[in-house]
Amino acid sequence: MVTPTGAVARLGRDASSVHAHLLRLDQPFYLVRDAQGSAVSEQRVPGAQVLAAVPPLPPSTLGDKRFLAAHGVRQPYMAGSMANGIASAELVIALAEQGFLASYGAAGVVARRVDEDLARIRGGLRGLPFACNLIHSPNEPAMERSTVDLCLEHEVRTVEASAFLDLTPQIVRYRLAGLTRGADGTVVAHNKVIAKVSRTEVAEKFLRPAPEGLVRDLVAAGEISAEKAEWSRQVPMADDITAEADSGGHTDRRPLVVLLPEIIAVRDRVQRELGYRQQVRVGAAGGIGTPEAAAAAFALGAAYVVTGSINQAAVEAGQSWETKRLLAGADVTDCDMAPSADMFEMGVEVQVLKRGTMFATKAKRLYEVYRAHDGIDSIAAAERTGLEERIFQRPLEEVWQDCVRFFQERDPEQIDRAADNPKRRMALIFRWYLGLSSGWSISGTEGRVADYQVWCGPAMGAFNNWVSGTYLAAVENRHAAELAAHVMRGAAFASRVTQLRLAGARLPAGACSYVPAPQTGRDHG
Repeated sequence: MVTPTGAVARLGRDASSVHAHLLRLDQPFYLVRDAQGSAVSEQRVPGAQVLAAVPPLPPSTLGDKRFLAAHGVRQPYMAGSMANGIASAELVIALAEQGFLASYGAAGVVARRVDEDLARIRGGLRGLPFACNLIHSPNEPAMERSTVDLCLEHEVRTVEASAFLDLTPQIVRYRLAGLTRGADGTVVAHNKVIAKVSRTEVAEKFLRPAPEGLVRDLVAAGEISAEKAEWSRQVPMADDITAEADSGGHTDRRPLVVLLPEIIAVRDRVQRELGYRQQVRVGAAGGIGTPEAAAAAFALGAAYVVTGSINQAAVEAGQSWETKRLLAGADVTDCDMAPSADMFEMGVEVQVLKRGTMFATKAKRLYEVYRAHDGIDSIAAAERTGLEERIFQRPLEEVWQDCVRFFQERDPEQIDRAADNPKRRMALIFRWYLGLSSGWSISGTEGRVADYQVWCGPAMGAFNNWVSGTYLAAVENRHAAELAAHVMRGAAFASRVTQLRLAGARLPAGACSYVPAPQTGRDHG
């Protein structure tokens, strides 16, 4: 059929044709009715009634275009940091080269390796944007300071701040160190902060300027200038707030449909009050493992989406192949909560994989013992033997000596604080297991599979179910940039389907699902 422009309209009438037309994301989609019945086309069809229509919707048009401009990326997608270098230099480089923002997993990594990896990323990317994780470390403040020092030294222009309960001098120092003032008097923050939060009260701290008390202390210590302190009153602490719903690792297990609108509402209230020149963007994380989940987040108003769990099974992730295969076999219910290593004494928990590992059960037992005793010496002999044989697989005194050697390199103050505090000493010994369990998973240590700590949320199982029967079912095919491209392309596809349904269109069931197929090239822009 010839259209008014003289082009030949390609009409589709069966499910496969409808699906093919929906997949042409850079073209309009028309559902029409003509003398032969319902049909689909990329153009208006003369003499046919238009039942529903949607405009082009390439993935780059989802979310907030300001996110793309601010971070120099091509799609509103971010691969969040995974601690202990699981979000590796290789993963960051692979994603950045294809126009996605990725955050290096610096949390828990010794300063020497963070230094090496940041240098490697910067050298490999030659100016392309990336982020580095800055995790709140209340029990190891030296680590937080070291990460900020290295980010400033390597001119890392974006940090992903995670697990913060309150603002600290180090996150404020990083933000303010990048402040400049233009000729027009506008204050510009060159050091960008993406704050990952799960509570509105924490979000509000990042939505407001740096606290004056912390700023004064930094000026007094000579760490920032009085001029930058004055400028700090004009900018929020963060450029972007990531609403982190039920996720792997640190999580409050909040539903995204509750959390994201709440944080957007807080953002809007603070914006009305303070009138920033640039409004803080709000993105979504937690449970993002399928196109439908990403599309739902964008529909709720997310400026961008962040993935985590699914990237652990990517080829470039710093995880062992044994762990990647465990992840590839996970279902949505194969997760559990367990005490965290970095905030063990506070009772903070992380979400981990429970299928194929006994870590969650063992870690919970350690926390029960910690709560019930004042120190290692107060633990009954039989119970202590059980811990040594079934969890530590070595005498606790040997574990303590390992702790001393570890913290002498990393943070000697930890040992000093435990010298006359048996409870503190017990906590460090128990944290030895919690900390190494992630390392065993990363290295694929033989004989320790039952102790693997694998941070994981339900998104992993949802992803596995989505890609079942496709080329991505095989772990060896899960390249990080391809996962990102499929999630985003599928999100645009799912959004078009939703728009048509809201317009009253009835589409064939077989035409409404995005199925990942191998990419013809590696340019996913």
